Amino acid sequence: MNTYQRRLRLAMVGGGLDAFIGAVHRHAAALDGRYELVAGALSSTPERSRASGQVLGLPAERSYGTWQELLEGEKAREDGAEVISIVTPNHLHFPVALAAVQAGFHVICDKPLVHTLAQAQELEQAVEQAGNVFAVTYNYSGYPLIRQAREMVRGGVLGEIRKVIVEYHQGWLATGSEGKQAEWRTDPARSGPAGALGDIGTHAEQLVSFVTGLELSEVAAELTRFVPGRALDDDASMLLRFEGGAKGLLTISQIEIGRENDLRLAVFGSRGSLSWCQENPNVLIYDQLDMPRQLLTRGGAGLGAAATAATRLPSGHPEAFIEAFANIYVGAADDIAARQRGEKLETLYPTVKDGVRGVDFMEKVLESAAQNGRWAAWAGR
Repeated sequence: MNTYQRRLRLAMVGGGLDAFIGAVHRHAAALDGRYELVAGALSSTPERSRASGQVLGLPAERSYGTWQELLEGEKAREDGAEVISIVTPNHLHFPVALAAVQAGFHVICDKPLVHTLAQAQELEQAVEQAGNVFAVTYNYSGYPLIRQAREMVRGGVLGEIRKVIVEYHQGWLATGSEGKQAEWRTDPARSGPAGALGDIGTHAEQLVSFVTGLELSEVAAELTRFVPGRALDDDASMLLRFEGGAKGLLTISQIEIGRENDLRLAVFGSRGSLSWCQENPNVLIYDQLDMPRQLLTRGGAGLGAAATAATRLPSGHPEAFIEAFANIYVGAADDIAARQRGEKLETLYPTVKDGVRGVDFMEKVLESAAQNGRWAAWAGR
């Protein structure tokens, strides 16, 4: 699987020891031996950043107090980092990513990409000018059976796509007293103009786009703040219209008590349908018109090349969240290696264009909701 003989040198901005997603990124990057963590600016204060670096075994001189120091220090080293992983609250994505791209680093950035479409487009232009790899960790597109679903839908197995339903339901923000991870996600200054919409709604939209290839034309949305005093949405429902006539329903929530990480996708065509659930990610349900139901399993018989390439273990040995995340890191590493050989590689990892699309979607949903659910036109990307 590893066509790149030397591990890429990786530096991380954010993701200190008390950050859930930081550990996920580190495990994902390490899983296939494609990266080596060599440096970090891991927290919001120099003291905490250096302390996290020490616990993770980073050299003292490469445990930086700020992200600015990290970029400057690593760029000056002959053995400096080649890839910057950005795992910070949302408000830092834009300045860190833009500076990293302009300094010549490859970038892997958490989602949503940035706060505004203007920022996203400026970053996209910088990436195009630099010519470096920029991945966005829409990690659910890394699941093998999601890649199988993509191959089947785009290959016409379901016939003409008529309807798509995507749901992402959680309950962890039901009370307003959930701690540090909730605090920044519900703060407009750090999270941006959207709450649940930015945090999980962009995941849901990207999953639809990745699997179906459908282009949105209009969205009608209602955003709600159920928790008293909350400044950002914690629940949303929206209707989707796609070019070509297909329709969609997207619902998200972070206040549904009892829901954990319940992401579901169903695609209905004129000849069949596919259904998938993130909490049972190793099964894809395939229903054909007037035929018995089929259960496709990760690593099992009948899967295509994309799903097979994203699979590490034999069937019956569950793979899940970390492995899906790792497939994004592997895709970026493959692309970096190809570019260094002077080749162009067709990959499935989400790029800066997917990140821009997510911000564009987010703004159109906010526009619709501000007009009491009026349809907002969106040409897609």
